[in-house]
Order: sequence, then C-alpha cells, then structure tokens
Amino acid sequence: MEPAQPYGLAAASEEKKTEATEDLNVPIRRIVSGIQPSGKLHLGNYMGALKNWIELQDRYECFFFIADWHALSTNYENTSLLRDNIRNMLFDWLALGLDPEKCTIFLQSDVLEHGELNLLLGMITPVSWLLRNPTYKDQQEQIESRNLATFGFLGYPVLMAADILLYRADHVPVGLDQLPHLELTREIARRLHHLYGPCVPEPLPLLTPTPKLLGLDGRKMSKSYDNCIYISDSAELVWEKIRTMMTDPQRVRRSDPGDPGKCPVFNLHGSFTGEEARKEIDLGCRTAGIGCVDCKKILLGNIEQLLAPARQKRKEMEGNMTRLRSILEAGAQSAQKEAGKTLHLIREAMKLPEKHLFG
Repeated sequence: MEPAQPYGLAAASEEKKTEATEDLNVPIRRIVSGIQPSGKLHLGNYMGALKNWIELQDRYECFFFIADWHALSTNYENTSLLRDNIRNMLFDWLALGLDPEKCTIFLQSDVLEHGELNLLLGMITPVSWLLRNPTYKDQQEQIESRNLATFGFLGYPVLMAADILLYRADHVPVGLDQLPHLELTREIARRLHHLYGPCVPEPLPLLTPTPKLLGLDGRKMSKSYDNCIYISDSAELVWEKIRTMMTDPQRVRRSDPGDPGKCPVFNLHGSFTGEEARKEIDLGCRTAGIGCVDCKKILLGNIEQLLAPARQKRKEMEGNMTRLRSILEAGAQSAQKEAGKTLHLIREAMKLPEKHLFG
C-alpha cells in the first residue's frame, strides 16, 4: 500500500444507497477508511481521500483510523517520527473538517482486535496469494534503500483485510488502481466462509473519483519526489512553491501562447478552481491573454481558501492536547464495540474457545 493511500469500507443498511458501484441497488450505511502516518499530508492526500471523507461524514456512519501498524510495514527501521506523524495527521484531519461529533476517529493500534483478526486470517491465507500481490514486488524494486523482505510487509494485505472485515463491510471505497488490493480481501473472506461458514460480508468495490494531482515538478504529487504542497505549509511557503512551479516549457515569454494540458499549474486549477474560471484561464493561456504569474496568483487564492481556515484551526488545536487525546480514546471505544461483535462471530464460526468453555 502506498504510504498515504487510503482504503475504506461501507456496510449495508436500508437507509442510503451508493451511486458509484456496480451493484447500484445495494444500500450502504457505514464507511471505514484509514491512512498511514508516514509523514505530513499534502494536497494530493486531501483530494484523494479527505475531501471525500468530509462529505461522507454527513451522510453515513463513518469510522476513520490512523493506520500506524501499516506504517511499520515499510518504515520499521526508523520510527523516530512516528508519534509526531500521528499527531500531525490528527491535526490535519480535524483542521480540514473531520468532525468527531459526526464520525469516529481512532488510532489503529488502540483497537487490538485489528491485530487478533490479522492473526486469525493469517492462519488461513496461502503464501502464494501474498507473493502474487503486485505491490509486493513493485515496492521491493522501487524502495531499494530498505529491506522489505519481512513477514510484516509480505503479510500487510492480511492486516488490510482484517481492517475491512472487522467492521462487517459490504462496500469498500476505492479508486480503480486499488481494485487488486480489494480483490485479495474478497478472496480471504471467501476462504473464511468456505472453511467455517458465512460470518462476515464479502466486501464489494465502491468506485470513488481520485483525481491525479501533479506536483511542483509535473510528476504525481508525492513525498518521495519532494514536490508537494503540504496542508501545514505557511501561506508564504505555499506562494513560494507555486511561484517557482514549472509551466508549459514552450511558453518562454509572456507573449507566447501556451498549452494548459502541458502545465502542472493548470492541473491544480482542475481541483481548486471553478469551471467558469478554468475556461477563462484556459483561453487566456492559449491566446497569451494571461501571464503565468497571474495564473499562479489565482491558484494561490483558491488554495488558500482551503488552507487558511485549516491553518487557524490547527493553531487552536495545538494548545489543547487533552481534547485530542479524548477524541482518540472515545473513537477507540466506539470502534472496539463493533470489532468485538465481529470477532465473536468469527470465533464462534471457527469454534475457538470463549470464556464460557468450562461453564
């Protein structure tokens, strides 16, 4: 799983129906998703996950967790920043609009049931299924600086399956590139049912739009490329990053016409600028009616509409650690209640001993 790649689930009810799944008549009630605390969140993370979460919390019962155990799958050698990353992630979530009065927010490692179900599912998951996971091979080749030949990295899809199945999910909100990961969870669920009988739903994909945000250098926005605008950046730093962004390389002078399709700045306008304004910028660029600096200033203003209020909320929260602890504690209690119900069902199906074994 990518360091900040979200994954989630939605469970069935009779109240609300999804609009983005192949099974359009299957209703959803509960959403669960998590992100690894591998560093500061950037605008790509916001557009890929948090923006959707903030909208979903007003419509469904939502569980959102900081996936700190998953962060260890690729960053186990250096955990010195893990606690700071967890705190900063929580700051960003709350500052951007996740509301603990509307959704449940918790830390993965605070709900030990994730680990127990991971162990039980690991007992039945063939190693061959894990070895054929494309991410396992790809990241070993791409991340040469770390030794990823570990049990934890090979088995992280089992932990992901535990995260999803633990809340009895029917749907998982994913982008198209995440479908292979979900299919492995579905296979594990089917094997569980084959061996012990049905005890949890087999999750289906809930396809969600995940716009690809280009970074400062024209590549995908990613911490590994050092090309990000971070949620916690100051207004001055945001402008400095936008001011020095590359544009259409063929537009050398102000009077040269440009091609917005080749410009990373215009790519960001696609997510942060309204349709009518984008049309004007597109035309102005192609006819040299607008300069790159003016285009960048418009983008700055639109991004600041998101980041300036978040910056103020974050400043207020940084002085109230007691409140932040209480949010995670209350969230863990709510999550444990649902997780406990699921584990009871699975233990019964597997004929594992409960406390009443001897009367």
